[in-house]
Amino acid sequence: LQKNKFESLPKVSLMTSLMKSLKYLDMSNNLLRHDGADTQCQWAESLTELDLSSNQLADAVFECLPVNVRKLGLQNNQISSVPRGVAELKSLEELNLASNRLADLPGCSGFPSLQFLNIEMNLILTPSADFFQSCPRVRELQAGLNPFKCSCELQAFIRLERQSGGKLFGWPAAYVCEYPEGLRGTELKDFHLSQLACNTTLLLVTALLLTLVLVAAVAFLCIYLDVPWYVRMTWQWTQTKRRAWHNPPGDPGTVLQFHAFISYSERDSLWVKNELIPNLEKGEGCVQLCQHERNFIPGKSIVENIINCIEKSYKSIFVLSPNFVQSEWCHYELYFAHHKLFSENSNSLILILLEPIPPYLIPARYHKLKALMAKRTNLEWPKERSKRALFWANLRAAI
Repeated sequence: LQKNKFESLPKVSLMTSLMKSLKYLDMSNNLLRHDGADTQCQWAESLTELDLSSNQLADAVFECLPVNVRKLGLQNNQISSVPRGVAELKSLEELNLASNRLADLPGCSGFPSLQFLNIEMNLILTPSADFFQSCPRVRELQAGLNPFKCSCELQAFIRLERQSGGKLFGWPAAYVCEYPEGLRGTELKDFHLSQLACNTTLLLVTALLLTLVLVAAVAFLCIYLDVPWYVRMTWQWTQTKRRAWHNPPGDPGTVLQFHAFISYSERDSLWVKNELIPNLEKGEGCVQLCQHERNFIPGKSIVENIINCIEKSYKSIFVLSPNFVQSEWCHYELYFAHHKLFSENSNSLILILLEPIPPYLIPARYHKLKALMAKRTNLEWPKERSKRALFWANLRAAI
């Protein structure tokens, strides 16, 4: 009865109710509809093969089907889903749902004997991966020619093909990515994503571990390079500069008052007081020296006094020895003097090597000192008295 103008599916079923031997009925290419109203459907019990393709049937068609049907054709209709629990077709073995509007593979809760399913040319983006678990008797699934969306959700379906043992009909040619645009035309067998990209928990754990490793590495480098110390000193420098900028007009500020600022370890203070100061401040061409014991201003912080003395001095003299590299305050003074050296592009540092310093004694954070000792000529304090006159002459010339 194909290619006629039948419109009501329940009426067609009533027409067959008295046909006791009817086994095969072809009602394709008609105008059949079924709105799911209370209209009773009474098919011939002998009917085992029914073709309802190319009609205008929707989801409600599953409420009006012959209970003993084995082969059912519903392709080219307007079916968007297979309702669960509406009909139980225990004998159905072959179901054709091609060219409809289905968004996923139907389960087999109502079709326990289903062996062949055709669901090609629907609207399936990411088919369910548990199909063969819910449909254990299915021997062949035709699910190609759908607009597959190649994403993490599709990975499980691709693995399903490998596990199914060739149950996917038309694989791999009929199974092609439609979305996203960049993967259009790619066969599903060639689409791969790493487990990391698809497993959110694994991705978060990996990202957390990488973050912890990065934080640990940065913390180690900060400690190794003494970054907190430099940040603290830079902050002190900035604060002192800010206070200097807010000095009232007429404040002498950073006008040069001394020829040189002396930086030394307290353990070397005897040499400074007994040798350096007397030889430079007395006699011909006396030099005005800035020494923290007598020139630091009470009430100001030590760091602020260091900065002020360095800025008010034409030169900075550093008395180097193993004691020097063990002094925290000497490190401050070297840092600020080095900062001035680069900020003013001056040649203001004079290094006196009082005693040889083995490289292993110099801490890692004293990399500025290592660089200065490598680039600059040091004035070495001679042990022989006969050479000391030349030393003082060279030091005065350097100042």
